[in-house]
Amino acid sequence: MIKCIFLFSLLILVSLSSQLHDPENSNPSPSPAHAELTNYGFPIGLLPSSVQTYTLNETSGVFAVDLGGACKITLPPDNYLATYSKKVRGKIVQGRIAELEGIRVWAFFKWWSLTGIRSSGDDLVFEVGMVTAKYPSSNFDETHDCEGKHSSS
Repeated sequence: MIKCIFLFSLLILVSLSSQLHDPENSNPSPSPAHAELTNYGFPIGLLPSSVQTYTLNETSGVFAVDLGGACKITLPPDNYLATYSKKVRGKIVQGRIAELEGIRVWAFFKWWSLTGIRSSGDDLVFEVGMVTAKYPSSNFDETHDCEGKHSSS
């Protein structure tokens, strides 16, 4: 009887283990840079999934994210094309990213550089100089792969 219980338990563990490691059944865990975004009140989808490394000066809030190469993503909800430079830099504090460099968005037949992002309740306010656009934060709850690249998991 004990052998049957042991075998049954082992079968359940093996079954659960294969489901947990199946890429179709699980999302990869976010990088430390993505986790850091949530610490400051932002969703992880502001950065693509290709984050290689990041640095953050916790005193000044100055950060740099290395994506391993330039990256192109189509952003929700209006399908704006965004390009990320190999390195994205800025200054982050609770609810605000300022002095942003390395992200550009194609809108109204022109490339616009994002200069800042603010968290405003359930919305994110994207800044392009003095011009702003507001979108629901929930549109950025998931991180995206760079277009034309496949994840290496």
